[in-house]
Parts: sequence; structure tokens; C-alpha cells
Amino acid sequence: MEKIVIALGGNALQAGKTVPTAAKQLEVVKRTCDKIADISCRGYEVAIVHGNGPQIGRILLASETAKDVTPAMPFDVCGAMSQGYIGYHIQQALKYALSVRNRNCPVLTVATQVVVDETDPGFEHPTKPIGPFYSEEEAKALEEEMGYIMREDAGRGYRRVVASPLPKKIVEIDAIKNLWDSSIVISCGGGGIPVVEKMDGTLEGVAAVIDKDFAAELLAEQVDADVLMILTEVEKVAINWGKENQQSLDHMSLKEAAQYVEEGQFAPGSMLPKVEAAMKFARTFPGKKAVITSLEKAIDALEGKTGTVITFG
Repeated sequence: MEKIVIALGGNALQAGKTVPTAAKQLEVVKRTCDKIADISCRGYEVAIVHGNGPQIGRILLASETAKDVTPAMPFDVCGAMSQGYIGYHIQQALKYALSVRNRNCPVLTVATQVVVDETDPGFEHPTKPIGPFYSEEEAKALEEEMGYIMREDAGRGYRRVVASPLPKKIVEIDAIKNLWDSSIVISCGGGGIPVVEKMDGTLEGVAAVIDKDFAAELLAEQVDADVLMILTEVEKVAINWGKENQQSLDHMSLKEAAQYVEEGQFAPGSMLPKVEAAMKFARTFPGKKAVITSLEKAIDALEGKTGTVITFG
């Protein structure tokens, strides 16, 4: 059976740009898990990595807003909280979706720490969008009032951006490997809880959000996955996005992808990390592939009918 690591965007876990209630988010997760259950029932071995951009942004905002009542929680703790509650929602929804398909398979979440380099340039140049979308005027007010760094996000509005260092090591990888054959494991949620290794061997949380696509790629490498599937809002990657000559791509070689990245075709914090993560997987495993597509088209993409496939050549 083929092993697939599915990278599921944080925006796929909520309805549009609005801030959902917990019940509303669970309804969205149920629809998402129906698709993942279909993939599993077709014989694929699946692991899930999810984003947390919208969710951790709201957790941080709530924590910082209430700082006069209770001390604000550290960034890494907020990341761990997002792992817990998103993983819980996926566990509930996916277990039910599998059970109605007569597939009895445990689904569990591993609270995952991911080591980053404390000298990573990502700390100096924040790029990772988190939290809800704002208008330009709202964004300017937040910059003045809260000291946030706000950036326009792929034509959808303004969002807070934070440091996004590259993942170096998955701390709990041995446990994830041991669970693989018997369970569907949700791990590296939100890209993982970012930690640095200290001289005495201890781990210390840092203020950052690791991009889930890079974390998923690292996981795919370490479990020897056959396919890295990155799910997003669009069916295919496109160049000249939003222009009259916009062109959807069925396939990209590493050379072609590198050229498009050099041209600035993909938005930082949006499509760029997806393409770069896919390139890294294809470069590491020349005989394997990475696929970028939408949740709705995931099965068609696995069957080679749609999506954008990135391969070594």
C-alpha cells in the first residue's frame, strides 16, 4: 500500500474568513474528514499534518487581550493548545467517518515538538500569516495598538505575520513510526511546537509558528512516504495568479518550479511554502512525487486526473 502524508491547511478547518464557533469548526472538520476517510478506504496508508494559522492567531489574540486579567500564555504553549483542540476535532470526525464505512482504525493525535535553529533567519523576517483577516484600516490600528506586524495575504485581506523557522528534527518521530502500522496518526500539528535544543540537552519553546507544509515534508521523508499531498484552496498551482494570462499547471519539474520561484510567481506565506516543500520532497526522493490540489479533488489527484504534480524531472 502507498504511504501518503496529507498536509491539511488551517484554513480548511474553518468556514471562510469568519471566526467560527467550536461547533461550526467541527462541522467543517467533518466534511474534511469524509474525504480523508475515502482516501483511507481506498487502501492508502495515511498520516495527517494540519495547519493552525487561523486558530493559533485567535488563541494568541484572546490571551493577549486578557493579559490584565490573567498572564498571557507563551507562544509555544498557544501552539500546543491549537494542536490539542484541532487534533481532538479531527480524531472525532475521522473516527466516525471511518466507522460508517466499516473501517475500524484508531485515530490519535501526538503532541509533537519540532526542533528549529534559534539562528534561523525566519526569526528576523516574519512571514507566517496567522489569525483572522482584517481590512487595511483595521490592520494599521492593530500595528499601532498591539505592535503586530501586519501583511497583505494573497489578495484576501491583511493578517498578522510571525516568525516561521524551518523544521530540523521531529522529536517524537520514533513514536509516530511505531504507531504507523496500527493507526492513523495526526502529528506535527500547526507545523509542530517549535523548540530549540539547549547545550544541556533540554528543549525550550520559542515564539514562532513553523509552516505545516515544511513539517509535513520532513515527516514524509522520515516515514519514507510515497506521496506528499498538500491540500489547499485551489485545484492546481497557477502562474500569473489573478492576471488575464493566469495559467494552471498540471506538472512541474524541479527545474521549472525553481524558475517560477525565481520569478516570484508564488506568494510568500501562501503558495510559495507549498511549492518549496513539494520541491524538497521531490529532490530528496527522485522516484516519488508531491501533489498540490484541493480537498475536493484529492482522490482525483491521487489517480492522476488533476492537481499539480511536482517531480524530480
